[in-house]
This record gives sequence, structure tokens and C-alpha cells, in this order.
Amino acid sequence: MALPALGSETAGPKPLLAFAARIAGDDARTRIVIDFDASPEFSVHYVAAPERVVIDLPATAFGFPAKDLAPRGLFKDIRYGTMAQGSARIVLSAIRPVKLVLAEVRKNETEGQGYRLVLDAEMTTAKEFTDLVAKQKWGQPLASTATLDLGKSAQNPAHPGVFTIAVDAGHGGIDTGATGAATKTPEKEITLAFAKALTERLNRQAGVKAFLTREDDTFLSLSERVTLARQGAANLFISLHADTLAQKNIRGATVYTLSDKASDRMAAALAARENLSDELAGFSIQSGPPEVADILLDLARRESQAFSISLADRVVKAFQGKIELINNPHRQAGFQVLRAPDIPSILVELGFLSNPQDEKQLLDPQWRDKVADALADAVAHYRAETVVGGG
Repeated sequence: MALPALGSETAGPKPLLAFAARIAGDDARTRIVIDFDASPEFSVHYVAAPERVVIDLPATAFGFPAKDLAPRGLFKDIRYGTMAQGSARIVLSAIRPVKLVLAEVRKNETEGQGYRLVLDAEMTTAKEFTDLVAKQKWGQPLASTATLDLGKSAQNPAHPGVFTIAVDAGHGGIDTGATGAATKTPEKEITLAFAKALTERLNRQAGVKAFLTREDDTFLSLSERVTLARQGAANLFISLHADTLAQKNIRGATVYTLSDKASDRMAAALAARENLSDELAGFSIQSGPPEVADILLDLARRESQAFSISLADRVVKAFQGKIELINNPHRQAGFQVLRAPDIPSILVELGFLSNPQDEKQLLDPQWRDKVADALADAVAHYRAETVVGGG
């Protein structure tokens, strides 16, 4: 909503015109774009109790409908308007600790259409938000651009020579996932046990750092999982699941990579079920994560997809002769949790809880260790052949 005017704009230079605005995103990442008739100078500050992001501007006339910047995603309230003669302000009130990972002015591609201010917000920890508040300097002059490190947390920079892996235990909290046909064991417990075993083995490898997206029975939205991987500067993202089907005779592990077109009906149905995770917990995924219409990001996405396929092939090879595999074990579908544009990502369905033999194995600690060893070996081969080889 618009802030009340606190001063007259009859004197001084002509104010900027903010003639359009849009907002998209979810509880983990939200993008705000505002179009101006000229390039705006701006500064960004953080305010605590409650958490707010403040964007200061020169004198600005806000000429877009209020509904175009209605709060959503990370923000529960958005206010904007004149502060005093020669200045204006946008105040973003957050639902949780938040930081801007991108804040910059870009020239609109269409000739004569001015410039746009792009603000990419991302969830963060309470500690990091407190640090942002403490380190900022309100007296700094306005800048024409203020570009921040997109997607990578300042608290978790990539360490040279360290290969980082995010291990994602599927489901959690209110989202139990599938259920064992015989034992009624929830999928969320099985995936967390496997994720911990895999993380422990990966961390034995020299030069490797693996971390869990969740360490206990906690619900994470699909976007939160991706965001945590990016904030941890992950080089790989591995999501672990255990499926269920009406056909109880189908068994074996499957490795999935992202594709807008599913490789088969079973892959499409599985992706649809997994993508319902947010809705089952009361979250809406209709808006999806904020996308960036940028050719460089598109190239990064294609490159990551090629590496994802290479990793999936490595996992299949590591499983062969050791772990039961489904027919055509490398499949593709539109999994929301695999959509990080800059991190090679795979989803591993460890087996089918609807199949008695698979269910028994999924609950067997020795079989779990064998799977974790095979996955860790696959990552080691992928790293040696792809990354060290110049990938």
C-alpha cells in the first residue's frame, strides 16, 4: 500500500515515475521488479523487530495500481510513497528473516521503456539478519546500482578446493510422504536415515563437504530445500525418496533428472505426487520460484542439466550388480525440487514401499549402508571425471 506523503514535491527536480511493478515467488525466494522512466539511484537497509527491508529512492511518483505490488511470498506488507521533499521510500515487511541477494538497476530492453529496479529476496537465518542490521551504514550515499552476490550466502562462501554436496531427505514434518504397506513406516523417516548415512560417508572423502537440508522431522517447502542448497554453495544436490505404487510387483531404485517433458507416465505421476508436498502442508506452489528472463541463466541451467545427467548415469552404474534397479532406471520428469538453475541435481527413489521386498530392504540398516556406499562412490567418480577434468 502507498505511504502517506510527508512533504511537498512542488519544488526541486522532476520526480521519477515508477510506472509499473510486479512481484513473484514463495516463502523462500521472492522477486520484486519496479519499472521507472529513468535510472533510479537507491540504497538498501535492514530494520529489525519486525524484520523489514527499506529501499530509499529520490523523489518518486508511484503510478502503478496497488494490486500490482500486493504482498506475497516472503513479504506480508509492502508500503511505498514520499518521505520528504526529494525522497521516497519502499518498506518491505517480511514474514521471516530475509536478505537481498540481488539489488540492481537494469535498462529495459524495449527502446524508450526506461529502467527497472530488480530486488531478489531470499530467506536467511536470524543471526545473519542481525549481522546485516549491525554492519550496515545508513549514512552511505545513494548508488545507481547495488549488486549483491546472487544466490550465494555471504556466510557460506564456496571454499576453494572443497566440493560441497547438499543431501536432501525427502518430506518431513506434516508431510509424511509414502507409507510402508506392511510396517506403515513413513517415508520421511526412511529418507532421513538414508540422508544421514550418505552424508556421513561423503564427509569421509578428502576435499568433500556434505550437509543435510533437514536434520530432523521438520517440514521444508520445495523451494526452501533448493534455497538451502544454494546458500550452502552446493556443487551437487541429491534428494532421497521412497515411492509407492498400486502395482505391488514393481520394485527397484530409480534415478531422476529434471525435464519439462516426463520420460514416461510413471515418471510424470511421481513428479506430480512429489510436487504436491507443499500443498499437503498448506503451502501454495502456484506462483513457483521467481524465474529470471536472462540468457546467461538459461545457459547455466543447460550446463547444470548436462552435469545432472552425468551424475545420474554414474549413480546407475554404481548401483548395477549391487542394488536392485527398476527397468530403465534413469528417468526424467518435472520435479520442483530439482529446479536450481546452477546446481546439478538428481532425485533418487530408493525403492517402493508398496513392494514387500523393497520395504524390507529400505528398513534394513545393512542395506542402507550398501546404498550409501554406492552413492558415495558415484559422487567420487563424478567428481574425479567431470569436475577435476575441467567441468
